[in-house]
Amino acid sequence: MKCYRTLVGCVLFFYTVVIHSQTPVYLNENRGIEERINDVIRRMTLDEKISVIHAQSKFSSRGVPRLGLPDFWTTDGPHGIRPDVLWDEWEQAGQTNDSCVAFPALTCLAATWNPTIAMLYGKSLGEEALYRGKDMVLGPGVNIYRTPLNGRNFEYLGEDPYLSSQMVAPYIEGLQSNGVAACVKHYALNNNEYKRSYTNIIISDRALHEIYLPAFYSAVTKGHTWGLMGAYNLYNNQHNCHNDFMLNKILKHDWKFDGVVISDWGGCHNTDEAVKNGLDIEFGTGTDGLHTGAKNLYDYYYLANPFKQGIKDGKYTMQQLDEKVRRVLRLFFRTTMNRNRGTGFLCSDSHYAAARKIANEGIVLLKNQRNLLPLKLTPKTKLLVVGENAIKMMTVGGGSSSLKVQREISPLAGIREACRVAGATCEYERGYVGDLGGTYNGVTTGQDLSEKRNTQQLIADAVKKAENADYVIFIGGLNKANHQDSESTDRLNYEIPYNQDKVIKAISKINKNIIFVNISGNAEGINFIDNVPAMIQAWYIGSEAGNAIADILTGKANPSGKLPFTWGKTLNDYGAHATGSYPGVFRSDKKYLDEKYKEDIYVGYRWTDKHNIKPLFAFGHGLSYTTFKLSNLRKSSERMAEGDSITFTINVKNIGKVAGAEVVQLYIHDDKCSIDRPEKELKGFQKVYLKPGQNKDVNITIDKTALGFWDETKDGWNYEKGSFKALVGNASDNITLKTSFKLM
Repeated sequence: MKCYRTLVGCVLFFYTVVIHSQTPVYLNENRGIEERINDVIRRMTLDEKISVIHAQSKFSSRGVPRLGLPDFWTTDGPHGIRPDVLWDEWEQAGQTNDSCVAFPALTCLAATWNPTIAMLYGKSLGEEALYRGKDMVLGPGVNIYRTPLNGRNFEYLGEDPYLSSQMVAPYIEGLQSNGVAACVKHYALNNNEYKRSYTNIIISDRALHEIYLPAFYSAVTKGHTWGLMGAYNLYNNQHNCHNDFMLNKILKHDWKFDGVVISDWGGCHNTDEAVKNGLDIEFGTGTDGLHTGAKNLYDYYYLANPFKQGIKDGKYTMQQLDEKVRRVLRLFFRTTMNRNRGTGFLCSDSHYAAARKIANEGIVLLKNQRNLLPLKLTPKTKLLVVGENAIKMMTVGGGSSSLKVQREISPLAGIREACRVAGATCEYERGYVGDLGGTYNGVTTGQDLSEKRNTQQLIADAVKKAENADYVIFIGGLNKANHQDSESTDRLNYEIPYNQDKVIKAISKINKNIIFVNISGNAEGINFIDNVPAMIQAWYIGSEAGNAIADILTGKANPSGKLPFTWGKTLNDYGAHATGSYPGVFRSDKKYLDEKYKEDIYVGYRWTDKHNIKPLFAFGHGLSYTTFKLSNLRKSSERMAEGDSITFTINVKNIGKVAGAEVVQLYIHDDKCSIDRPEKELKGFQKVYLKPGQNKDVNITIDKTALGFWDETKDGWNYEKGSFKALVGNASDNITLKTSFKLM
């Protein structure tokens, strides 16, 4: 049978190449990509052109078999490669070889403040995608952390446009080095999940360009992303998956983006706008790409038969179709037609090591009174671990980033292993009941989290065991259930859920050595902060969660993470809520709602600075088990002329007793401007690793792009001459050095 198939294949190849004169595209690799694209377009039929610009299954689009162009396969997975689903359903396909390594969520990556780690992250993820036969990873996400109620913040890179911009580019470079495309999302202004497909964003041009677009701009111009996904929401009353201003004007004209624009699944709403307004490939969820209905009717998508019929009727032109096909073919040649692609790796030791390293650098030590941490474990030490999040798997659920992992080390398992090595004792109590679920699209954790005890008994049992413990490690926070950290829903309130505050306050009455480990992708209301002398933010950190948390708690790794967002005491510490902007106001038709960003450019620390608000924890905050001293701020020049740059040099010394890393943060203040500006804005940072007693000079260079603002009267960037201050510290609320300079 094998010989027969080989013979048939040879005959078909001979017929195609020799008789039918259709040379497969891969035989022409000596020519440039654009020349090859032109050649392919000339040889494609109308049906073949239409077929490559819309889905043929939940996650794939069609190639051109006649010309040797393979099908194109996408996959969810900003944090890991999603398990395969059935051809036309969301349920998993039931394979046994599609498990993956779960890397930390992108909030954790942002908290590393380390672009080198972002490169490692992207490269490792791309290797897993390549092994699984995926050509595009649907990520990373770079939407701005505007409100802590956004259920999808855990997938993004924080509140600051500069930090996001610096972290996204190397992630893309690492991923695409494998010949696997990134698809940066969600472009743009998808900053909450509530009514995301029906929310029209009203925003100033200044806020759009200064806050919400820079990370996308960096992804295009520095990361050179090959793909970009449109957002569900509307901007200026037009859906962002086919928004003329956002896609044609800004992305493709101003930024010269040469990749493909892909719709979010169901983000396309009509053929006319999809044809004219910059969408290149349409993916969807049902019959017409948006609604559920009959199956396997992908030819009825807006960019399928309706587009083809429009061409036949003269409503649309072949030129409009060819522009989309050209971009799709360019994507093919960068990925599926790239003969230099390797084979990748799946669940390798190096990927687990990378996941652990990313987690160790991203976990943030928020509070450490009495130097309670790191734990000094001995055979006499008695630990009590409390909290559902100590045992609950966090890789399943949360929406499209849900995974099927080869393994996930729970926090309790990681801590128990550390205790085993030290000879210490470790007990566990649940303390509270949160989410009992553990299934998403057919993937299940296999955990039985049922509980017969009531709230009072759970608290009483935890308190009883806490009486004899040397330390109580409470592991709580949020989870990936609906209205927690999850796609499609926002949180309903700011407070920490499931009465966790009552458990902690009860324990604190009989044991003062409480370490609170918060697992979440968001800030929460922490009304018990005075009851816990130590607190770490542990994020959703994937397969190596337990090992990484144990590393930080025991000092095997010295925490060096910094918050990528402002942690408010209440919702009113955030401009979106203080101004009453979120979630918007329904129109009279009750279908769409308008959400006006009344806080404008004042997001996160920009807002707290402007209104003299002291948050619970500031943007950029993060402690260490050692102490660093920043001193001797110098500058390469007093003045910056057109085309010049200035380098600021800061000496950093580790004056503590253990090795560690500090993040030097550079903010810029404009002394006088024709318009209102933030008190300061992040414009540079660098992470430096030092042994005890070691010191190094850190150099941070800026040019005039760090000094500009979006001038709505000129519809462009304005760089006003005058005096500026460079502010240097290790958190946005801990500026210890400053110097002045001028823009000439």
